[in-house]
Amino acid sequence: MQSVDVAIVGGGMVGLAVACGLQGSGLRVAVLENHLPQPLVPESAPALRVSAINAASEKLLTHLGAWPKIISQRASCYHGMEVWDQDSFGHIAFDDKSFGFSHLGHIIENAVIHHALWQRAEQCSDITLMSPVELQQVAWGENEAFITLKDGAMLTARLVVGADGANSWLRNQADIPLTFWDYKHHALVATIRTAEPHQAVARQVFHGDGILAFLPLSDPHLCSIVWSLPPLEAERLQQATAEEFNQALSVAFNMRLGLCSVASERQVFPLTGRYARNFAAHRLALVGDAAHTIHPLAGQGVNLGFMDAAELIDEVRRLHRQGKDIGQHMYLRRYERSRKHSAAMMLASMQGFRDLFAGSNPAKKLLRDIGLKLADTLPGVKPQLVRQAMGLHDLPDWLR
Repeated sequence: MQSVDVAIVGGGMVGLAVACGLQGSGLRVAVLENHLPQPLVPESAPALRVSAINAASEKLLTHLGAWPKIISQRASCYHGMEVWDQDSFGHIAFDDKSFGFSHLGHIIENAVIHHALWQRAEQCSDITLMSPVELQQVAWGENEAFITLKDGAMLTARLVVGADGANSWLRNQADIPLTFWDYKHHALVATIRTAEPHQAVARQVFHGDGILAFLPLSDPHLCSIVWSLPPLEAERLQQATAEEFNQALSVAFNMRLGLCSVASERQVFPLTGRYARNFAAHRLALVGDAAHTIHPLAGQGVNLGFMDAAELIDEVRRLHRQGKDIGQHMYLRRYERSRKHSAAMMLASMQGFRDLFAGSNPAKKLLRDIGLKLADTLPGVKPQLVRQAMGLHDLPDWLR
């Protein structure tokens, strides 16, 4: 039977970040992942799933030693952001230079981030990567957790980290209740070629029943889109001919970048908000999508997960240095309090934002247009919004 200090269930981006962050702490770490990582093909077309990595996540990934690898692969720096309400005067725009920053963030394929973190973890002497493995059972003992794998192997750990995604098996095994709600929208994702260059600006437009984001990729004429729509409309657009789709997209986007043409397949997935009632329990801590999922409205999902990782790394290292039991719930409560607050604030602001921008009620439209205009012109508002978009208000002290 193998014995480790920390067993991380789920070798996605957030789970690997926790593992890499514990390297050198004196703790033995195992990552249990049920899929073998896919090799990256440098000349391939950009993958459809991308993340808007903010400055806070960049700081963490730099600290973990994964950032140089990510940048050497494919990452697109963006320098400006623009948000508007279709057919109205509501509009806000900001850029990095105005606030003394070199950039606002990067649009990066999830596969590129994952690959860099996996390679980093492979180089770490304290980390054992176990893949592909499937969990059969977990038992929560007084001093350690006992994990049984489907191939019959067993391991014990003083702390188990649940990084196994939105439908977390581990969260269910620990009987942690989940609050969830259907956003009644599906996200349509695709890669789009635009007639005019995107100029490294991330753009988002609200239109009646949908929200459309254009995220700039490294090719000046390629963007990744996330189009949040009612389910039937999303499916209709997924199945529409390329010509019909291009026309609908160009109109929804107000022809901001000229004619748009779809340059990839179109994928659609349902959007669900989730919030675990507890982010920690006896010998267990949840991170990333296992703890919370949010609307992709502001592209903040993975950034929220990376800040969970940053907070948990700090907490586990501190407990270990002080000679305390890293799996005791009463000690993990500090991590839980901090991250539940951040996730709740993010979920509430996303929900409020979405409710305000849903539908085309004239009074509501006027209210949101005035709100956008005020945010664009009132002194002191934009710097706060920029800091929030960059994640600088939510940084753990050790990353500052």
